[in-house]
Order: sequence, then structure tokens, then C-alpha cells
Amino acid sequence: MVEVRFFGPIKEENFSVQASNLKELRAILQEKESVKEWLSVCAIALNDTLIDNLDTPLKEGDVISLLPPVCGG
Repeated sequence: MVEVRFFGPIKEENFSVQASNLKELRAILQEKESVKEWLSVCAIALNDTLIDNLDTPLKEGDVISLLPPVCGG
């Protein structure tokens, strides 16, 4: 299982899920109303490294972080 973590304004509790790659994980997250609107704008980190390849394989114990954009001034 992989752990999925959410930050900032994403209103979802962290959870663990079985997924073989980021594409499969994205399909799972699309089913969550509170998350799907964020998927197109969030950066994705795998074990604290930013990635963008949805074919990236996932393994037991991986941590996926959804990082929403940050605004400031």
C-alpha cells in the first residue's frame, strides 16, 4: 500500500491505498469529490521528490503528497 498525503486547502484526510502506478492512483483520487478538482493544479511528490510521469511505478511504503499551488505576497 502507498500513503497519500494532502496539504493546504485540500479537505481530505490522509489515507493508504493499493495502486501500482500514479495513473491508477489518479483514477482512485478522481472518485473523491473533495480531491478531484485539485488534481489538475497540484504538484505530485513521490517520497519527497517532485514527479510528473503518470507511469511512475509505486511500491509498498511509498508516500505520495499532493501539493496545491501556493500564493503569497
